[in-house]
Amino acid sequence: MAIERVKAYLSKYGIADRIREFDVSSATVELAARALGCEPCRIAKTLSFMVNGHAVLIVAAGDAKIDNPKYKAQFGTKAKMLAPDEAETLVGHAVGGVCPFGVNEGVTVYLDDSLKRFPTVFPACGSSNSAIELSIDELEKYSGFISWIDVCKNWQS
Repeated sequence: MAIERVKAYLSKYGIADRIREFDVSSATVELAARALGCEPCRIAKTLSFMVNGHAVLIVAAGDAKIDNPKYKAQFGTKAKMLAPDEAETLVGHAVGGVCPFGVNEGVTVYLDDSLKRFPTVFPACGSSNSAIELSIDELEKYSGFISWIDVCKNWQS
């Protein structure tokens, strides 16, 4: 199970005990926000894409949407999300639990600027009923991200 993989990964940093598992689904931004009792914008959703033949993850705020012109400027290609079966195979996590922790070798992780406005955010932990609260510094540290990017819209005040 992917959540076990995430627990093992986060245990290397001594924070696996901070993972929260719910009796209800947290597979969408809205469901995760309800399970956590927080604003949907604070859910750190992890979107999976295919770029030049390999999987790329973009962690963005729950209220942000991919901005196609910004995405194309960043990656030189049109945004093409992975199909659910591709996400599980290429990333190592099923849709609904995709996160930047404990991913397959060769998966590149980016963090979107839409997250920077929050002191803490809630990414999933490999299952459709889990999350962890992390500061932005912790998200940077544990996600293995390559860089911050600006590829989203609809979140600026």
